[in-house]
Amino acid sequence: MIRCVYWFRLQARRWGVSLASAVLIPLAAQSIASENVFIPGVPDYGWFYGCFGTATGNLIGFWDRHGLPDYYTGSAGDGVAPLDTFGENPPIVSLWVSKAGRDGLPLDRPGHADDYYLNYLSTAEDPYVTAGRKEHSPDCIGDFMGMNQRKWTNLNDECFGNLDGYSFNYFENTGIRRMNFTPPPLPSGPVPDIQSGLREFSGYRGYAADTFSQLTDFNPSAQIGLGFSFADLRAEIDGGYPVLVFMQDQSQLSRTIDGIGGVNPQIHAMLIYGYLVTDDGHQFVRCRTSWASGDLQFSEWLDGNWTPDGQLFLPARGVIGFHPHPRIRQVVPDSNGITLRWDGPMALVRDDLGERVSPVHYYVVERAARLEGPYKQASQPVAALESRVDSCCGGSAFFRVRLVSPPPE
Repeated sequence: MIRCVYWFRLQARRWGVSLASAVLIPLAAQSIASENVFIPGVPDYGWFYGCFGTATGNLIGFWDRHGLPDYYTGSAGDGVAPLDTFGENPPIVSLWVSKAGRDGLPLDRPGHADDYYLNYLSTAEDPYVTAGRKEHSPDCIGDFMGMNQRKWTNLNDECFGNLDGYSFNYFENTGIRRMNFTPPPLPSGPVPDIQSGLREFSGYRGYAADTFSQLTDFNPSAQIGLGFSFADLRAEIDGGYPVLVFMQDQSQLSRTIDGIGGVNPQIHAMLIYGYLVTDDGHQFVRCRTSWASGDLQFSEWLDGNWTPDGQLFLPARGVIGFHPHPRIRQVVPDSNGITLRWDGPMALVRDDLGERVSPVHYYVVERAARLEGPYKQASQPVAALESRVDSCCGGSAFFRVRLVSPPPE
């Protein structure tokens, strides 16, 4: 178990804080960082109607700010997802929980909060059922991933729900990574979960995306050599992709509340956006806690309690990854060539010890004579959302944009 201490250090930049400041940070045996890497610009929203709603809001809000502006187009931040939920920013919560009369939704049109939420941990039927009305059409992240929706009768043979404030994800219990998984339908119809719901929400906003879920490599259910490792986490962060973490005691797959058995167990969700390794080998992740806790929240990879303030005593069960795709927005031909503009991931990664911030998403334009290809590279890699191809377009031509690895230094 790690411990938290107040610690002064003249070289506080190694922790990513200002010089000679006092901060509450986890340290192992008073060690200092040998690696400290994180993705800047990740929102830090306060809990609202569910930890996974808030955590996915932080995730999608990040991508709205970094190259994919159609994820949020509401009133907060003049249509750009803000970094917090304070001041004039509370309407951003509509990104994951819509409500009649909020953020442009008409007063007479129910949203997520109106149809699904009574109060935290409620085991009652959803309000749309008791009101005798149809559900609204999905319009926020929580709708698409089944959050707060009580109607599901069997979630992977683990529990039923979801209770108010809760979500569910279908993990492969050997530790194998599931890519773009959709849960099998029940007799009552399709069942959403977090990974499939993120993908569906992305499509609703006009973007394709890949998702994956995987148990952590230290989860007792994961077979040896399988599971999401700290090395896998580093690869995601180094690639500019924040990762959701699903925290749950693996021995508790359901519980009894208000005399009703088999409902959701206790869980929590955070968003990992960095990692830190001490000089004596301890491995930490840097998290947004879903409680607007600030920038210096760390959890130790192999610890049994990932909640930064220690109150929930939950380990990391597994992770959920999200990789949005680029989408061409504009094609402008002229007499000498063509200019393409697109939306797409544009994250930066900061190496705090090296005091270096680097772009990690590069793009090339590819061209083919036929829609089905083959496609050949037609531009040099650019860390931008625009590229020009000169002397390109005699006769018919088809273009696409592809994400590539950063060019070697």
